[in-house]
Amino acid sequence: MSALPDTPVPPLPEASRIAVPDLVRESASGVRGRPGRAVLSLLGVAIGVTALVCVLGISAAAQAGLLAKISGLGTNLLTVSPGRDLFGTQTELPEEAVAMVGRIPGVQSVTAVGAVGEQSVRRTDRIAPAETGGIAVLATRLDLLPTLGGAVASGTFLTEATAAYPAVVLGSVAAERLGVRTPGEMVYLGQRWFTVVGLLAPLPLAPEIDRAALVGWPVAVADLGFSGRPTTVYERSTDASVTDVRALLAATANPRRPETVAVSRPSDALSAQLAAETAFNGLFLGLGAVALLVGGIGVANTMVVSILERRGEIGLRRSLGATRGHVRAQFLVEAAVLSGTGGLLGTALGVPVCLGYALIRDLPPTLPWAGIGVGLAAAVGTGLVAGLYPAARAARLSPSQALALG
Repeated sequence: MSALPDTPVPPLPEASRIAVPDLVRESASGVRGRPGRAVLSLLGVAIGVTALVCVLGISAAAQAGLLAKISGLGTNLLTVSPGRDLFGTQTELPEEAVAMVGRIPGVQSVTAVGAVGEQSVRRTDRIAPAETGGIAVLATRLDLLPTLGGAVASGTFLTEATAAYPAVVLGSVAAERLGVRTPGEMVYLGQRWFTVVGLLAPLPLAPEIDRAALVGWPVAVADLGFSGRPTTVYERSTDASVTDVRALLAATANPRRPETVAVSRPSDALSAQLAAETAFNGLFLGLGAVALLVGGIGVANTMVVSILERRGEIGLRRSLGATRGHVRAQFLVEAAVLSGTGGLLGTALGVPVCLGYALIRDLPPTLPWAGIGVGLAAAVGTGLVAGLYPAARAARLSPSQALALG
């Protein structure tokens, strides 16, 4: 019996493939085919990305502005003030504190103010002395503004001539509360009238000066019962020596009781404000993430409904050779296109808001490009995650079942 001749085995057909451009084009057409539903779905994603971009952008602009302010004001200003002893009694700085602090190596300038107790400043003598309006009366040295880096908004600061007479300089907040707008007006301080010779511009590093009425050291001692002891010493040193000077300030300002002296750096308060704002922004980022999650749920819902409506299309594509992987990839990319479009829309809305906020508040127009990229990636990732279940569900449909249901 002769052997059968060898018959060639026909080659297996090549696996069906779909090009990436075709896949994207097909997915985009699925989104365009239902514009109303697509717009409603991507709005949730757009709102979430807008919130993320706005929070990051506004935060970046505010931080840049605050850092610029700190840099401009300087971080080399230190303050010395008396604290309390172990029994809770308020202590005092010696009269020689300013001179002693000025001898520390690295100190560039030093000045002081002293609280004038039991005195108040009022607009007229008809107002009760107890109505202080939160305005303190401070005796001041003449070199206060150069040390603090302050400026006079109008008028002049105290001089050697005016410091010994009833003349007063008002901080920015004090002038507003008293209703004084121009130098030359009179205010009732203590038991006599004082002439306003100057109004100060705001002092971010010394807000206590903004709420004070400043009089000369000599007139405070002679007429207002001032003891001559400083209550706050301001010291400015070189940047390189701030740490060393800070370690010596307490023992130098009050050698007998250094443990009762409080030393602080005003710029630390601004830095703490920066940290607080950064922490507070986490709340808004969380709200943006929630909005993004809600948008992802909307995308998933849209895709599920789309599969129910397009079962005939899915069955026809499967009958023509599309594999489960093709169907799964189509609906995954469709979900990514839908959410990615929402991310682009959210970015287009968020960036102008950030720039407008910076311009209105006179802040550096800083855009967090990394944050914008993260927002877009989060939008696309949300769409992919939201499309996993609908894509898997579409891929499980057999051609005959899909055609029958469609």
